[in-house]
Amino acid sequence: MTPPTALNWLFLVSLGLIWGASFMFVTIALEGVGPFMLVACRLCMGALLLLGIAYVRGTGLPPMRGEGAGIIWLCVLAMGVLSNALPFFLLGWGQQHVASGFAGVCMSIVPLLVLPLAHFFVPGGQMHLRRLIGFLIGTCGVIMLIGPDALAQTGTDFETTARLGFVAAAACYAMGSIVTRLCPAVDMLSLSAAALGVGALIITPIALMLEPLPSDLSTRSLLALLYLGILPTGIAQLMLVNIIRSAGPVFMSLVNYQVPIWSVILGVLVLSEDLPSGAIAALGLILFGVALSQLGALKRLFQARRRT
Repeated sequence: MTPPTALNWLFLVSLGLIWGASFMFVTIALEGVGPFMLVACRLCMGALLLLGIAYVRGTGLPPMRGEGAGIIWLCVLAMGVLSNALPFFLLGWGQQHVASGFAGVCMSIVPLLVLPLAHFFVPGGQMHLRRLIGFLIGTCGVIMLIGPDALAQTGTDFETTARLGFVAAAACYAMGSIVTRLCPAVDMLSLSAAALGVGALIITPIALMLEPLPSDLSTRSLLALLYLGILPTGIAQLMLVNIIRSAGPVFMSLVNYQVPIWSVILGVLVLSEDLPSGAIAALGLILFGVALSQLGALKRLFQARRRT
């Protein structure tokens, strides 16, 4: 596993912005489709996009036969379930019963779950005190940014189960990133397309059983669905795999601290929402935690840029 490069940092910030903006588009898309149909549409469109690009490039899907093919497809199956279908399902169902900010808090614990998994399973992913402290500080910053409303009781019958589902979704993302890193060498575009395809095949029948097909989809909702399928799902999956395969799952997990930041910034700039109280202090905590956890990588990056 190589130290994060400038391109890795660019992809990481881009993913934070793409996923942070997706909250606005999810709200618009839900005007025309249910939460599970939304997930199915996202995964289907993302899979078709990457599959189309993969076949145009001549790479197609990962090999079905030959040395290591079985392990690669086991990893694809695990990525489709753990990084796509299962957490999307849990989050989609849970958001109906829990305050929406609770999802942001749960996603901020993904780095803390990745740390011990990477320590034991990923070469070069050893956990150390500075990194752990940095991640704890970042998590506190996210909780401060989202505010106490994220932990408010909604009083619904399935609230406790939904909260557990959110925690399970965070664990899925953590385990999915480890599997992505440990997958044998294979073309990243092929791997990304296959993982989304498996996720789509799993979630689409569930969505069709639980929700009807939309009969009157507005242009506004359709455009939101197209955005969600292309950028936060299709292109984002490819960037995610690229970061994990090159810089590792621990580095990739830092994106979970960025998403609420971009969500708040875009809400203020685009939707004219009020800036949450304590947002500047929370932002400072998050950035400090990220910098502390990646201090060595940042030093190497700046030294390399000075030499060039």
